[in-house]
Amino acid sequence: MANTQQKDKFEERQENIVHTVNETSEFFEKNKKIIWGIVGAVLVVGIAVFVYHRFVYQNQVAEAMEQAFPAETLFRNGEYELALNGDGNNLGFAAIIDEYGNKAGKSMPLYAGICELQLGNFDSAISYLKQYRGKEPVLAARAKACEGDAYVGLEDYSAAVSCYTEAVSLADNVFAATYLLKKGLACEALGDKAGALACYETIRDKYPQSVEAYDISKYIARVSE
Repeated sequence: MANTQQKDKFEERQENIVHTVNETSEFFEKNKKIIWGIVGAVLVVGIAVFVYHRFVYQNQVAEAMEQAFPAETLFRNGEYELALNGDGNNLGFAAIIDEYGNKAGKSMPLYAGICELQLGNFDSAISYLKQYRGKEPVLAARAKACEGDAYVGLEDYSAAVSCYTEAVSLADNVFAATYLLKKGLACEALGDKAGALACYETIRDKYPQSVEAYDISKYIARVSE
């Protein structure tokens, strides 16, 4: 009896499989033009993406990086105006970003933002710095700190404090002391002595070997009065 039931179940499964195969075959036969059309479209798109990446995008990346090299050299030499706007022979960061986006590297908006900051163009500096999407902690922290500096230039100390706070959280290293000092000064500008004191005491306690810690006692004394 048990064997008969197993045989019946087996035959039923076989019939279901045959039925499914037949339905699939019928569906394909009825819709084969559409199916092959979809397959062809996918192949065309795939080939187009490969060709674009191989022969267009990679060439643009190489060209963008070549254009960026002179601007980076000018930047390292402190020639911020030329680095940003070009020297007449080579493009500056502003034109490179407009023409190539981030193909020359994610650091392009950071370079441009620092240039604008150094030139005193604070709104433009903030605009560029907000475009920076790099994940490297030291550079990401510097970008937020520079944004904070730009807000200080605009006397928007509340926004500056927010930027410095984020910079400190990203820069879990000796640079954090620099950002903490800037945050403390911005807090003082807001009349927030308690906030400033917390920054200065953190420098004293957590970063005693930093340059900022050498005379941090005078800052602590100033906001403790």
